[in-house]
Amino acid sequence: MSGDSGEKTEQPTEKRLKESRKEGRVARSADVGAWLGMAAAGACLPLTVTRGWEAAQTSLQHVRDVAATPDPELAVVALAEGLQAVALVVAPLAAVTVVVAIAAAAAQGGLHPATKNFKPQFSKLSPKQGITRIAGPQAWWEACKILLKSAVLGTVLFLAVKGLLPVLIGTGALPLGATIDAVRGGTATLLRSAVVAGLVLAIADYLVVRRRTMKGIRMTLKEVKDEHKQSEGDPMLKGAIRSKQLAMSRNRMMAEIATADVVLLNPTHVAVALRYEPGRGAPRVVAKGAGAVAAKIRERAAEHRVPMVEDVPLARALHGACALGQEVPAELFTSVARVLAFVMRLRSRGAAAGRHRMPAAATA
Repeated sequence: MSGDSGEKTEQPTEKRLKESRKEGRVARSADVGAWLGMAAAGACLPLTVTRGWEAAQTSLQHVRDVAATPDPELAVVALAEGLQAVALVVAPLAAVTVVVAIAAAAAQGGLHPATKNFKPQFSKLSPKQGITRIAGPQAWWEACKILLKSAVLGTVLFLAVKGLLPVLIGTGALPLGATIDAVRGGTATLLRSAVVAGLVLAIADYLVVRRRTMKGIRMTLKEVKDEHKQSEGDPMLKGAIRSKQLAMSRNRMMAEIATADVVLLNPTHVAVALRYEPGRGAPRVVAKGAGAVAAKIRERAAEHRVPMVEDVPLARALHGACALGQEVPAELFTSVARVLAFVMRLRSRGAAAGRHRMPAAATA
């Protein structure tokens, strides 16, 4: 009963999740994309540095050519080639970083534009909500996250620099190439360590954000029931529609009685109206019913002077075996043909209207 009292204890439905995405309420941590982008950039950095060094050498050669031949057109060409070289060096690094950031955002909840945020919402200007954002649990978590991130990254940086100090202090004892390789290796280690530590913190942040987001979009039991009613249809409304459909179908059925050739009775509980159209197969059931519906069929048949014949076994058999509009089954052809022949004889004498009993010889 707690769900009906307003307590949000139920997991959000698919519809609520879609609405929360439109509102921008998606479990997503910006740190995940940032650190994954940094990892991708670190992986591409050696190639970028190599290509940058080659481009720099080419540009220096162009500068020397311009210095030797100070021609404005040559200077413009050299500048354009230099800018193109910079773009070609930086573009792969930027493209990889952007793609990884987009992929990280998609992996955390998909790419769903928050369409509802395009509309101005004055509730966001509420001082109460502003104070809650500044001094609430989320603000405390952000502060703790910054402190933890600074402490972890500071520790990683300290350990990496501590490992490089002996190399840097003793540079006089090592060749320049070996010193550069050592510094490069230490820098790569520092970058990898920072990325790993950052990703660990980012994953923890994502789990906290996801828990907070899912808790915020939980539903009460009443909300779940109301949504189910909206999606499946209100039972009372569906019942009213069904009743109206049945009434319309019954009215159409009653209208068909005027075109029937005969109504079979049982004699008061069941009534089945048949119509035979030459060239269109066996006779069809155009109306049937029991109880009050059978009484209504008898009244309509009497009103339109449709012959009514009492044949208990045949009336019961047709009522149970045939649906509206269905042809008479083959095993009942003979019995129905006898009834129709009997009705034709009555009509030939001008005495078809009213209720009749099948002669004993005809039903034998």
